[in-house]
Amino acid sequence: MAAAWERKRVLIAVRTYPVPATKSIEASCTAGITEDGKWIRLFPVPFRLMAADNRFSKWQWITTDLIKAADARPESYKLNSDTIVAEGILGTDGGWRARKGLMRTLMRPSMCCIRREQDAQGYPTLGIFRPSRIKRLVLEKAEPKWSDAELAILKQDDLFQKAPSQTLEKIPFKFMYDFDCSDPECRGHSMSCTDWEMAEAYRRWRGKYGNEWEPKFRARFEREMIHKNDTHFIVGTVHKHPKNWIIVGLFYPPKQATADLFDL
Repeated sequence: MAAAWERKRVLIAVRTYPVPATKSIEASCTAGITEDGKWIRLFPVPFRLMAADNRFSKWQWITTDLIKAADARPESYKLNSDTIVAEGILGTDGGWRARKGLMRTLMRPSMCCIRREQDAQGYPTLGIFRPSRIKRLVLEKAEPKWSDAELAILKQDDLFQKAPSQTLEKIPFKFMYDFDCSDPECRGHSMSCTDWEMAEAYRRWRGKYGNEWEPKFRARFEREMIHKNDTHFIVGTVHKHPKNWIIVGLFYPPKQATADLFDL
């Protein structure tokens, strides 16, 4: 039986920096939590091409029409952006109490545990956990410009959509975290992070501080994530490489006096 469109209410928890996409000029991987407490991936989302009334923010509830995507990952759905109805943003009162309440049932003990679950049953392909130790943030230089093929995709026009007037900026760095998870057999992990917030912070601070952007960036995404915040990583698999995991979102309530962030 062919998949059918269905209407769902989703809390947006993840939004990655866009990449060139043949079918939609550019697209961002977006993920969230359904009303019944399950992960859902919305891809592709051509955010900058969407009408202003249909755009949404992280931690905002939206209701939209969805259909199962042609993607082996069970959490992946395609959305009809013209049907989006956005509600208010879920705030951070009480040390992110409301957000933590929704994340609680999705928590896993470790990255190693998430990998074992996927190996055993084919899913999940999204997850959240608290690293036991963040060792460092790595800034790895990347190609500073889009390739000719990527640039052609970003500038394509057709009858149904027009490329944005300002071409998507290429981020000339790959942001990575080296960390340990709490699994007793963990040998450490190094994973790239594609969170939209990091890329936008780089763009903003490079524009404001020029060549002095890095200290500000590290203060926010390294020192604060290690010492100030109770940092969790939201992770997801790569479509074309289903065994490869990356950090797609950062969940970072302030550290509390209680032993466990999810002791509400």
